[in-house]
Amino acid sequence: MPDRDRDYVEFVEASSAALRRTAYLVCGDWHRADDVVQDALYRLYLAWSKVDRSGNPLAYARRTVINSALDIGRRPWRREVSTDNPPERGRNDDTADAYAERDEVLSALLQLAPRQRACIVLRYYEDLSIEQTAEILNCSQGTVKSQAARALETLRHTINRTRSVGRLS
Repeated sequence: MPDRDRDYVEFVEASSAALRRTAYLVCGDWHRADDVVQDALYRLYLAWSKVDRSGNPLAYARRTVINSALDIGRRPWRREVSTDNPPERGRNDDTADAYAERDEVLSALLQLAPRQRACIVLRYYEDLSIEQTAEILNCSQGTVKSQAARALETLRHTINRTRSVGRLS
């Protein structure tokens, strides 16, 4: 196996799980996340020699995953269908509250506009700086700040509304 391919395979083995989690948080579906990562890794392989010289293939891969996730969300046959009644899940252990809170946050995250969701995932899940997020999203730092602020406000409102409805029932 040529060194180029070996380096690529090693990179994929080391980073694909993290890229898949990022894709899931942006698109909200594990199957779509798999498609997004597969598409992104294919694009990465085609550009590997150029990307490898830059010294930061993870940044390129992350940007490609975000762009692929946003592109897939724009396709009319791939749009999410939201529902007010998510399926019930059995909770039979001590971590039920943790799972409930995680599900609540994920559900609220999926209600954000795709670019706001990408901004939140990059800033707070991937722990990237404003500058890095702006570079990946190909926008200004001010846009990242305003998108993050709006998204956080929407998340707070959605979670508070969900919790108040839960108390009433």
